[in-house]
This record gives sequence, C-alpha cells and structure tokens, in this order.
Amino acid sequence: MAESLAPQCTPLKTAYDACFNSWFEGYLEPAVAASQTADREAYSKKKAEEYQQKCGKVWEEYKTCLQKAIKESGLEPVLQQAREEHPLTNPSPPSNH
Repeated sequence: MAESLAPQCTPLKTAYDACFNSWFEGYLEPAVAASQTADREAYSKKKAEEYQQKCGKVWEEYKTCLQKAIKESGLEPVLQQAREEHPLTNPSPPSNH
C-alpha cells in the first residue's frame, strides 16, 4: 500500500486499507450470489452495517488526520478552487441509442 499524503497519517491509512480490503474480500463473492436473488437489498444493508462497525472508526480517524494535515499545509484553498472549477457531478444516464 502507498503512503498517506501526510506521513503522520500513514499508520492510520495502513490500518484502514487493511480493514477495508478484508471487508471487501468478504463482500465480493456473496454479493455476486445475492445479486441473483431477491435478497440483494438486505445483503447490501447488512454489509454496509458490517463495514461501519469494523472500519468506520478507523476511517474517521484517518479522515480527521488528513483534514488536519491539509489545513496545516495550506492546501485547503487549492482544493476548494479545484472543487469549484471541476465539481463532482452525477453521471448522465446511459442513452438508448
């Protein structure tokens, strides 16, 4: 795994990456099976709750560390400008051509 943007956040990034990868591996195979049944929505909800329980806290800690590092480095104005110039938008629905 790559290092974090901020070196002081790398241990949290490493912990989050490991948690997410472990959770995601357990999500993939059963998700394919669930997609072929009516249980897809229940499965997705259960897995979202499991993610939050297992990885939510370390994600919040890592995100807080990054936000602090971004603020301290003076990158906030640059990021805000980038968001204004190139906002994330919802993709257009596929056309039926």
